[in-house]
Amino acid sequence: MNVQAQNYWTSFWKGKEMPESVSAWQFGGSPDELVQLVVNGVKSATCSGHIFYEIENEALPKVDDYSIVLNSKDEPVCIIRTSEVSIMPMNEVPVDFAYAEGEGDRSYKYWRDVHIEFFTKGLKEVGLTFSEDMLLVCERFELIDVK
Repeated sequence: MNVQAQNYWTSFWKGKEMPESVSAWQFGGSPDELVQLVVNGVKSATCSGHIFYEIENEALPKVDDYSIVLNSKDEPVCIIRTSEVSIMPMNEVPVDFAYAEGEGDRSYKYWRDVHIEFFTKGLKEVGLTFSEDMLLVCERFELIDVK
């Protein structure tokens, strides 16, 4: 976590009991647009490929995890708290989850098309091929603070 994010985190929790851990990251694709959707109350969910957690040897998110969401310049924009985590094949993601991701026209078709493109590119970079039954880590979250 960079100094700006750490300072934001510490300042937010000043005088309150601070959770033990926090991560800081950007949304993939278009970080500035996506974090603005969170700030505007439109985006309350996100997903990522389970395989990427395995490749990067990274722990899966869990309920009550806190995150500082960064913009494309690695500046902190807001704090979110994970409220739900589900692992499921991409082709079983429900319509309401796609809507909660808040992107485009919020339709399932838009969500599906954008995510197929995103995951196809990301998997190709690590020598893998996209499949619609790939496992996704689907997270719902709530906005805690805006910087």
